[in-house]
Amino acid sequence: MTEAPLPSRLPLEGRFHIDDTCIDCQLCRDLAPDNFDSDPDTEMHVVHKQPEDADELDRVLDAYESCPSNSIQYLRLPTEE
Repeated sequence: MTEAPLPSRLPLEGRFHIDDTCIDCQLCRDLAPDNFDSDPDTEMHVVHKQPEDADELDRVLDAYESCPSNSIQYLRLPTEE
């Protein structure tokens, strides 16, 4: 998968992901609690639900832009050919 331009509306053509540079600051979960959760085994956060409506997308994008470690990524989904 490769990085993709950020979506401005739904439907999404990719997915959000948190990489291993997460510092467990919990900001993403504070900004988008329906979409991010903490993994107690790794002490990192994970995307447990992709945004499904415009409000969720706005909150996830706010978390993406606010992440102090730039750990939230938006990846293009592979296409079937």
